[in-house]
Amino acid sequence: MTAETFEELCALAGPVSRETYERLRAFESLFAKWAARINLSAPSTLNDIWRRHILDSAQLARLEPEAKRWVDLGSGGGFPGLVLGFLLMERDGASIDLVESNRKKTSFLQMVCGEFRLPAHIHAKRIEDTYEVIRDVEVVTARALAPLPLLLQLSAPWLTSGAKALFHKGRDYRAEVEESSKLWSFELVEHKSLIDPQSIVLEISSLRRV
Repeated sequence: MTAETFEELCALAGPVSRETYERLRAFESLFAKWAARINLSAPSTLNDIWRRHILDSAQLARLEPEAKRWVDLGSGGGFPGLVLGFLLMERDGASIDLVESNRKKTSFLQMVCGEFRLPAHIHAKRIEDTYEVIRDVEVVTARALAPLPLLLQLSAPWLTSGAKALFHKGRDYRAEVEESSKLWSFELVEHKSLIDPQSIVLEISSLRRV
């Protein structure tokens, strides 16, 4: 462990134990091995998993430091869902549900959750098939899953019941927000990404159909 990378994680995610840092480093190595065999992320990002994926995901924890019930949609290789699972180990009673329909990717997610005993549950289903199973959600996350109008549609059962969304988005997010506002009313806070100057995290709450 280097003091610099540990301190950077704490600055991005909030207070983090050294044990959690070491677990995330072990996960980084495990991800790299699996990604060499199955498509867990874009090959162009594999040379910097720690920053491009892990730290980018970890910054969400700082935005909701008290939330304990999370759901991550389209979890893929585990970003941000698995990373949040590691960080939620330090919150008593906290847990996260990861929804991913791809069987190869859910096998990876299950393996990581089992090996590190994360407070996470994997749902190998379509998002629409989990509404009755995943309840009392406080925060909904998604990264590189779909345009915002579709994301709001998919997460509406939770967001219209009081949950908040934290969605990673790229530079063209304003057009997606404008399109979404034709169908939905919502409160929006824009958080500039602390990792990628071209990206943003959209915090959406009070979702209602127009």
